Amino acid sequence: MTSILPGSGNTVTSATTAAPSSGAAASTASGSGIDTKTIAGNFQTFLTLLTTQLQNQDPTNPLDTNQFTQQLVEFAQVEQQLRSNDQLAALVSLQQTAQSTQALGFVGENVTVSSNNSQLANGSANWAISSPKPSTATINVSNSNGQLVYSGTMTLQAGSNTFKLNEQGNNGAQWPDGTYTTTITAKDSSGQPVDVSTVVTGTVNSVDLTKNPPVLSVNGQDFAVNQIQRVSRSG
Repeated sequence: MTSILPGSGNTVTSATTAAPSSGAAASTASGSGIDTKTIAGNFQTFLTLLTTQLQNQDPTNPLDTNQFTQQLVEFAQVEQQLRSNDQLAALVSLQQTAQSTQALGFVGENVTVSSNNSQLANGSANWAISSPKPSTATINVSNSNGQLVYSGTMTLQAGSNTFKLNEQGNNGAQWPDGTYTTTITAKDSSGQPVDVSTVVTGTVNSVDLTKNPPVLSVNGQDFAVNQIQRVSRSG
C-alpha cells in the first residue's frame, strides 16, 4: 500500500521503492530558477510518484490511473497559482515603493491642487476660480466651524480668476488664521448655471507614507498625488 504524505519533501512511502530525497530533487535544478522541490517544478518527481503507485497497487483492486493523474495535475495547478499570487504581491509592493518615492519628491515644492479650502494666513486667503465663460458668481466663505464669514458676488472672466479673502469679514469681525471653505454658484448672462472650479496653491510640507496612496500635506490640508494639477520649483 502506498501513501502520499503532504509536506516539503513530497516523500513517497511504499514497501519496495522510495522517491528521491529533497536533496536529490534539488540537484536537478536548472538555471531557470524553478523550485524543483515541488511537484509543479520537478517532472521527474511526478513520474516517480506515478510509477511507484502503479508498482504497488492491489491486483484485486487496480488503481484508477486517470483519477490519480488528475489529482496530481490539480495539485500542480494549485502550486502554480500560489506562486502567481506571491509574484503579484511582489509587484504591488514595488508599485507602492514607486508611489512613495514619487510622493517624497514633492516635499518643499509649490503645488496647485483642486480644492475649495484655503488657509487664511498673513492677512488673506486666496482661491483661483476657473470659469469656462464670462459669468457672475455668488461666493460664500465659511470657517472650519461652518460659520459664514463672507458672502458676496464677483464677475468672472473666461479662464482663471483670483478671489482673495481678507481677514476681516462682512460684519467687520477679525477672523483668525485657519482653514476657510468657499461655496460658489455662477450664472451666465442668460441666467444659465455655469460650472466653475477652484484651486489653491501652497507648499508641500510633508508626506504621509503610511497611507496608500501616500498623502501630501499642503498648507495643513491633505491631498493625494492625483489631485495635484501643477508643480513649480520653490524659489
